[in-house]
Amino acid sequence: MDAGPGPFVPSEEGWAAIEGAAGPSWAVEEVELLAPVAPAKVIGIGLNYRDHAEESGLGLPDVPALFAMWSSALVGDGATIVVPPGETRPDYEGEVALVLGRTVKDASKEEAAAAIGGYAPFNDVSGRRAQLETPLRQFTLGKSFDTFAPLGAIAPAAGVGLSALGIRTTVSGEVMQESSTRNLIFGPAELVAYCSTGTTLEAGTVIATGTPAGVGDARTPPRYLEDGDVVEVWVEGAGTLTNPVQR
Repeated sequence: MDAGPGPFVPSEEGWAAIEGAAGPSWAVEEVELLAPVAPAKVIGIGLNYRDHAEESGLGLPDVPALFAMWSSALVGDGATIVVPPGETRPDYEGEVALVLGRTVKDASKEEAAAAIGGYAPFNDVSGRRAQLETPLRQFTLGKSFDTFAPLGAIAPAAGVGLSALGIRTTVSGEVMQESSTRNLIFGPAELVAYCSTGTTLEAGTVIATGTPAGVGDARTPPRYLEDGDVVEVWVEGAGTLTNPVQR
């Protein structure tokens, strides 16, 4: 297997060089933050928390349930989630995203774990109308509208227990989801290894690991995203991803 280049996460010397770089500086509120990577692949994982599988009324998967998201859906922290006309059931899904630091294919769990360069908060915004309007559940369309894949700042994965991270989603200040990656059905290394089966995953590939219970579509009554809402996804050690909603 060609492991490709090493992890993209800078060494201590690299961080020091970045922090010591000279040049103009701007306050965060003065700039537009773009998505931190431009990957060839963005991979979503469905039903990867037991409680979310149960609230969806579906059985637990025997293997990871994969779907694709177009990279054109990626936006950064602070960007507006724009709900397209005709999508009547826009939903939030707070997740932990893995970002690969090296290229892998047919990876073992050990190789997969070594390939994870960083992690970040992610919002797998879901147009439930588009996602569920056919018997085959066309996930890709409903998950790939422009702006429907906000990705936060990437934290280095080295030395971090990725299988024990807290995660919380709030919508306009109300906590909607709160869990831990301890509750994942398939852990980070297992996901990367499975996704790499017969498939080249380039450095920079984003894998969203799934969402816990509490999505709007499963609530009674449903709680869909409304104009003016603000969605925040917090991931332990990686900070908070914040995005307003426009309908």
